[in-house]
Amino acid sequence: MKSERMGIAAAKIAILHHAGGGNLGDDACIDALICSIKCRWPEALISVFSMNPEDAAKKFGVPSHPLRRHTWALGYWKPPPSEANFPGRNKLLRWINTAKNPIIRLSRTVVYELAFLYRSHRAIRSFDLLVFSGGGQLTDRSGPWSFPYTVFSWLLMAKSACVKCFVLNVGAGPLIRPLSKFFIARALFAADYVSFRDERSQALARGTGFRGRSHVFPDNAYSLKEFQSNDRPRGEQPIVGIAPMPYPVDPPFEAGENRRIYQSVIFRLAKFVSLLVQHCYPITFFGTDIGVDPEAIEDLRSSLRKDHNIVTPPCQPVQSVSEILAQLSGMDYIVTCRFHGVVFAHLLNKPVLAISHHPKVTELMRSLGLSQFCVDIRTFNPIRLAELFGSLVRSQEEVRNRMNTALKTYRSLADAQFDQLFPSRGSSRVDAPARTSAAAHS
Repeated sequence: MKSERMGIAAAKIAILHHAGGGNLGDDACIDALICSIKCRWPEALISVFSMNPEDAAKKFGVPSHPLRRHTWALGYWKPPPSEANFPGRNKLLRWINTAKNPIIRLSRTVVYELAFLYRSHRAIRSFDLLVFSGGGQLTDRSGPWSFPYTVFSWLLMAKSACVKCFVLNVGAGPLIRPLSKFFIARALFAADYVSFRDERSQALARGTGFRGRSHVFPDNAYSLKEFQSNDRPRGEQPIVGIAPMPYPVDPPFEAGENRRIYQSVIFRLAKFVSLLVQHCYPITFFGTDIGVDPEAIEDLRSSLRKDHNIVTPPCQPVQSVSEILAQLSGMDYIVTCRFHGVVFAHLLNKPVLAISHHPKVTELMRSLGLSQFCVDIRTFNPIRLAELFGSLVRSQEEVRNRMNTALKTYRSLADAQFDQLFPSRGSSRVDAPARTSAAAHS
């Protein structure tokens, strides 16, 4: 029986995550999860279900399968259909696959989705445990038939196959549409264990109607340990790492308005960087999403060159979590827009200034006791941001001490959670860890 096998180290485990578009924060969560399980259950057989199975298999060295019928490539774009889907000799099948008639398109979608669900159900039946994990997994930003439906369908399939389900340290929001809330609530009720990475996500999940027991624990990336933070020699001019992002990433505005907002963000960031250069700070750029951040970096470099006559070195490309951590290790201060940009800075104990594009960034900075060094990407003033950076530099020792204390707490909580969810050989119990509240982020 599957429930009996859960107590042994050789269990078959499926990890579900919307990874594969180039977000290194997503990769860090999977890396940390695999390592945390393997160090406790060395004989566990782990597979990853992702949006880019080929990329997942290459990065994590485990069998990988598609999470959804449509997959991603780097940059979150959908790869062109394979020629295998358009048989050249069968004109009828080719027409069915390419027809734009609404009735045919709907019928085709339903048939293909049912076929995918059938294959997925057969695949998940062979596992003992399904772990749905990662950052902003509980969101309806792409509509209810995207992330919410995917979460719902996989947890329901696992439940019907008597596979134990963990929803592990996920983030939530936005969650607005009624159908999205229904999908998310049903999925969470189907899980055997549920935890969120912050209290805000937990509250949003409760707003969907979910009233089951849940917990709050730090993001899975805090389990990462196999890296080294290198402090540069004293006396050298401190290097400031700048990480812009394409904002807005979602379409709450018209396309023209989206573009105007993005250009405003780049313009203000360029002004801020120019002020740092005036104070003789060497500048370097990085991105924690290698799928979309490089374009924003180049737009920022272009604005610096055209508007401020400042030439900056190109961003050094990275492909993995270990490479981005090594790159950040050579910096003294971090200025980032992304959630895992803050997490990576925290792991390396680098003083960080956050330009928040989402409440999750603001919440993380608050939990670190660094709210004064967090501004809103929509409204920040570059001159005020430069003043905040100066304050960060002046209080860097206090900031480092605060971050270091929080990091020890987060890692201790992460270890306790994995110790209880993946107990040592001889124990078959999978009880909820003791921490169930905001203590994980105090």
